[in-house]
Amino acid sequence: MNSIRRLFLLSLGALALFAPIASAAAPGAIRSVLEAQAAAWNRGDIDGFMTGYARAPKTTFVSGDEVTRGWQTVRDRYAKKYNSREKMGTLAFSGLTITPLCDDAAIVLGSWRLQRKSDRPHGKFTLLFRRLPEGWRIVMDHTS
Repeated sequence: MNSIRRLFLLSLGALALFAPIASAAAPGAIRSVLEAQAAAWNRGDIDGFMTGYARAPKTTFVSGDEVTRGWQTVRDRYAKKYNSREKMGTLAFSGLTITPLCDDAAIVLGSWRLQRKSDRPHGKFTLLFRRLPEGWRIVMDHTS
């Protein structure tokens, strides 16, 4: 067997061996993104919270009848709706189910809850995460 063919076969074998590791690592990395988002939110740091989203024009947020596209537009929506610490409250995520779809994509289903002085809003979300050069980021968020 020539050396180029041998190198090619070894490369394929390495990819097959390490692909499951990449998918297996996704849930931990994604959980870390969500934990960092909650911590940023609870500090009153919208920009830190937005680090969890892909900084791209196609990043999409859906809630109710409203569809918001583009990282900056999503950020501006959060900043307008939650323009004080009282409105932000304390955020907690729970019931996370992280399902890798392939080596660079995963779906997350979970619950969110805000604890504020006057109320306790809560709901569900579905997030599409993609593994980008900067790490795992949300590219689509559907929150109810």
